[in-house]
Amino acid sequence: MFYNREDAGQQLAHSLKKYQNKNAIILAVPRGGVPIGKVVAKTLGLPLDIILTKKIGHPGNKEYAIGAVGLDGSYFTKEVDMIPEVYIEQEVENVRAALRHRYEQYMHKKTPLNLHNKTVIIVDDGIATGSTLLATIKIARKKGASSVIIAAPVAPPQAIKKLADAADEVVCLETHPDFNAVGQYYRHFDQVSDEEVSAMLND
Repeated sequence: MFYNREDAGQQLAHSLKKYQNKNAIILAVPRGGVPIGKVVAKTLGLPLDIILTKKIGHPGNKEYAIGAVGLDGSYFTKEVDMIPEVYIEQEVENVRAALRHRYEQYMHKKTPLNLHNKTVIIVDDGIATGSTLLATIKIARKKGASSVIIAAPVAPPQAIKKLADAADEVVCLETHPDFNAVGQYYRHFDQVSDEEVSAMLND
C-alpha cells in the first residue's frame, strides 16, 4: 500500500537506483504516471519527458487494436495487410494530430527527447492489463532506444509476465493475484488534472 503517488515515486526511484545519472531517460505516462515520473527523474538525476500512444482500431471493430501510434513512431500487427491503406493513413494522421495537441498542452514548446541509444524507463502509477504499454515498448524500440525498462508501483502477475517478454526489465514493487484496480493500492489516489500535469512538467 502506497500513501500517494509521491510516496510510490520515492520507493520506485530507490528500486531504480542503478540507473542514477546514467545515459537514461524517464518517460512518464500521462496523467497518473507524471507525478511518479517527476519524483523518479529528480531523485535519479535523469531527464523527464512524457510518452503518448493511442491504439488504432480495426475498421470493423474499433475496440480491437491493430496497432498503436506515437508522436513520431508507430507499430502495427500483420493484420493491416488486409485493411485498406487509406484507412490506416487517415487514422494515423488523426491520432497523431490529437497526440501533438496533447503534447503541446502538457509540454508547451518543448521538443520530445531523442531516445536513440538511450535506456528508456517508462513510468506509470500502476499497470492493469499492460496492453497499451506493449505498444509503447515497441514504439520506443523503433525510435532507437537501446533498452526499455517498465517501472510501476503495482501490477497483476499476468501483466508483469506479458511485459517481461517485451521489455528488457520490469520493475514492479507490488504484484497481487487478486488485483482489481490500481487505485486500491493507494491511500490517496486523486485524479491528476491536465493542468497539474502541465505545471509539474514546466516548473
